Formats: sequence, structure tokens, C-alpha cells
Amino acid sequence: MDARGTDEAVWRAARLPELLPSLALPAGPVLVVAAHPDDEVLGFGGTIAALRHAGARVHTVCLTDGEASHGPAAPAARARLAARRRDELAAALGDLGELPAPVHAGLPDTALDAYEDDAAALIGRLLDAVGAAVCVAPWEGDLHSDHEAAGRAARRAGRDTATPVWSYPVWMWHWARPHDPRVPWHRAAVLPLAAEAAVRKRAALARFASQLEPRGAGAGPVLPPQEIAHHTRAFETVLR
Repeated sequence: MDARGTDEAVWRAARLPELLPSLALPAGPVLVVAAHPDDEVLGFGGTIAALRHAGARVHTVCLTDGEASHGPAAPAARARLAARRRDELAAALGDLGELPAPVHAGLPDTALDAYEDDAAALIGRLLDAVGAAVCVAPWEGDLHSDHEAAGRAARRAGRDTATPVWSYPVWMWHWARPHDPRVPWHRAAVLPLAAEAAVRKRAALARFASQLEPRGAGAGPVLPPQEIAHHTRAFETVLR
């Protein structure tokens, strides 16, 4: 994903909020699944803030600690990065509203597809435990193996517990273009964000310094400004 992707200006010109149906906030507890610390904020953070403002209960589960985001490294360096990313996520969720502490599964970053059964079982237990009305998870077509595995696991858990699943794209905005046939646009809908929710999301995204700073050795940040632009709109998009 280091190559330059679709410019946000292209997406703005597509006028998605005018073309796609709008969704109301879900009623009842919501479980938000992430593959890595920051996915839930990138894809659904504004809606999390709106849900909390409305008094809804929101619970989160992060399947990996994102310890591989900076590439090959010694185990001690990966452990330090994992701890840093957990701290960043805690601060970001605090910016979105008062949420319970996230559940950290601690599954291996970049290898989540090998632990999909474990992820599905955990998500299913959490859906039952919180009485979730909706599960929200990464889109299983996002072209990132961990996102796809997380999405498939959530979809399975949703079927097993009869819980509707909404999917949020993260990297799709990078590699796709408006009307891209690889995207199931017939399943897409937007959640408009009030100004306060959008401000809270921007503050939360700023917490992920490990992903916003250059990685060293000539490598740029995981989330350069052109990627953040996709996730600081006045709406969020889900696939139902």
C-alpha cells in the first residue's frame, strides 16, 4: 500500500453522499471489530463518537496489536511497538467518548488468516456477552489479508449469533475508484457525521503517531496525509 493511490479529490467529485442511501445510527449495543489498533477509528470512529453522544453502548475488540506495521524487526522491537499501539488506541477511544477498555486478542499481525477460527469464536462470545444489535468489522474485500480475515471472522460470528454485520472499508479508498466493479456498491450506505463527531474522530486519529510518522530507513508513514484524507470526511461508509 506504499504506492500512491486514488486522490481524495476523485472521491469528493463522486459525491457519494448524494448517490448512496443514508443509514440511521443503530439502536442497541454495538461491537466494533478491528484487525489492528486504528482500523476501528479510521473506518468507524466518527460513528462511534456519534453513538456515544446518543448514549449507545459501544464495545471494541482488536484482534492483533499491529506489531508488524513497520516491517521486519527483532522480537523486542515488535513488543515495544505493540505496547505503543495499545496505548495509542486507548487514548484514541478516549477521544471518541467514554468506552469500555478494548478487548485485545493478541493474535499475530499479518497472519490473522491462520487464526480466523479463533477470531470468529472470540467475536461470537463477545456478541453474546454484550447483547450486540450490530457487529461492525473490516470489509472482507479490503485487499489487506488481516482486514479480510477479520471481516470473514465477524461475518461468521454474525451468522452464528444472528447478529447483523456492517463492514467498513479502510484500504479500499486507496486502491479503488468511484464505480470500481470490485466494490459491491449495491451494499454501500453512508452515515453522516455531525461536526462534533468529525472533530472527535480527527483528534482520535492524531493519537496514532506510530502510524503517522516516517518509519525510518527511507520508509514513509503507514498513514500519509493522502490516506488520512479518505478518513476525515463528513460521513463514513459501510457495506451491509
